[in-house]
Parts: sequence; structure tokens; C-alpha cells
Amino acid sequence: MQSTEKKPAVVRMSDDPKKMEFTRSVLFDFHGVQMTKYFTENWEKIQNFQARPDDILIATYPKAGTTWVSVILDLLYFGKTAPERHTSIPIYERVPFLEITFPSMDSGVDLAENLATTPRLIKTHLPIQFVPKSFWEQNCKIVYVARNAKDNMVSYFHMDRMTLTQPDPGDWNTYLHRFMEGKVLFGSWYDHVNNWWKKKQTYSKLHYMFYEDMIEDTGREIDKLCFFLGLSPSAEEKNQIMYGVQFDNMKKNDMTNYSTFHVMDFKISTFMRKGKVGDWKNHFTVAQNEEFVEDYKKKMKDHTLQFRTEI
Repeated sequence: MQSTEKKPAVVRMSDDPKKMEFTRSVLFDFHGVQMTKYFTENWEKIQNFQARPDDILIATYPKAGTTWVSVILDLLYFGKTAPERHTSIPIYERVPFLEITFPSMDSGVDLAENLATTPRLIKTHLPIQFVPKSFWEQNCKIVYVARNAKDNMVSYFHMDRMTLTQPDPGDWNTYLHRFMEGKVLFGSWYDHVNNWWKKKQTYSKLHYMFYEDMIEDTGREIDKLCFFLGLSPSAEEKNQIMYGVQFDNMKKNDMTNYSTFHVMDFKISTFMRKGKVGDWKNHFTVAQNEEFVEDYKKKMKDHTLQFRTEI
């Protein structure tokens, strides 16, 4: 396994009362996918995770709307019976990140195993070939969210800048080329979205959503999600959910905006930045866009999977 970075940087947050120290992780090839130690050190336990038939797995490439859909699902299932969850428990505890393993923190597997809710809502960024087999054996419902590559890349770039355990993103032009080559954490965006799309054709319990559709008409997409899940919220419940999952409201809510997750430096960037379609235009030069579009055409060969880069 060869690392793509020579030396991890140690980052200290001097104004943090806990005086935590974080090491930016180093990428390495893990069974053909770029990964870091924070997502592979607990690998056997991750792979042996025992899913239950009523578990719901939220799967995405990083920064494709994971938190948004997590909050929607949490409110759909528990907003009426336990509304205090939304204002008292961080989303990363309500919806554990299955493969994460940070020192001095409960692992995602431990958090998921200890969830007292029914159903258990669990999130993952794993490419489909890495998903624990018990999710398929138990015929679990899976909600996959995909976002157009340009906006996804921009959002991931800013998250890598402010998340102190992520590999150093470098400058924008360097990052763009690394993204195109799949040299980022969780590997190729192209492989991720395409392989999950392929799985949807044969696995009926997979609901494939698009970030751009959710931006365009959140209510419509929540209705589709409810139909898939067999849920029938009242008009009042749906209105409460729609209010709770508006981008500005999630960004202000400390239980959804990751401001309590101490590996993120909000002085560099907020975790929830803009929540828009088309912000890529503020980052790509004309030459970068032309190069990216040509490369995209070669890699996106399944024409049944279509993305919108503006709405």
C-alpha cells in the first residue's frame, strides 16, 4: 500500500478547551479504494456488523446530502414521538457513521449497535463493495443520495480544508485533478455513484435520490421517500419536517451543523456552507471546466444515470 502523502500534519486547536490534537490522515490504497486509518482500523468489526431487517442504511458519497437526508429520516420516524431529539442529540449520535473510528470516541459500529431506536438509522460512505453483507442478507432498506460531481467536489474540498482528520486537500487545482483520478477519501466519485446505481436495478429496497431534485422540490422528494418507506405523515407533520430541514434552519441548529464535532475547525469553513446547486461556477476556471467535462464524458458511460449541474 502506497501513501499519496508523505507526512501527516499535526493540527492543534489552541482555543479548544480540551486542547485536542489531531493528525491529518494519510491516504492509502485499500482493496482498490483510497482510504485512511480512521475508516479501516476497525475493518473486521465493520464487516461483521449485524444488521437487522428494519435497519435503514443511508449511503452517500461524502458531501452529497448525507446529513440532510439523515435529519429528514430522523424527523419522519421520531419527530412526533421524540421531538426533543432534534434539539438535544447531535445528528452523528442519532444516525451513527458506521465505519468511523476516532481515538477517544465511540466507534460508529459501537454507536450503531447501541442504538435504542426502531428502526436504527445508520449512515455510510462506503462504496457498495465494502457494505457489510448483513445489510443484504437482512434485505434492509437503503436510501442512497447522489450529487452532481462538480458541486460535490467543491463541497468535499471545503470539508477537507476544515476537517482536521481529513487528508490535506492542497490547492483547488491540485484537488480537482485528485478528485478526477479518485485520489480522495472513499475513492472515485464515478465508481461510487455508478455502482450504487447499478445495484438499484436489481435490489428493490434501494431508493436512489438526487441532491438537485431535493433542492428543486424538497416536499416532492420527501413524498417519494415516504412512499418507498411505507410512511404516511400528516400534513402538519410534513410541514414541521419541511421547516426543520430547510438549509438555514439546519445550519443554525447545533445538533445538525456539526459544530459540536471537535475535529472540525469552523474558522476555516462551516460544515454546512451554501447548500446550493451551481456553486461550482465560483470555483472552476473555463479551462478547468472544459478539462473536467471531457474527462467526465469518458467515465460516465451509463447514460441512464443523469445529473444536473444547475437547476
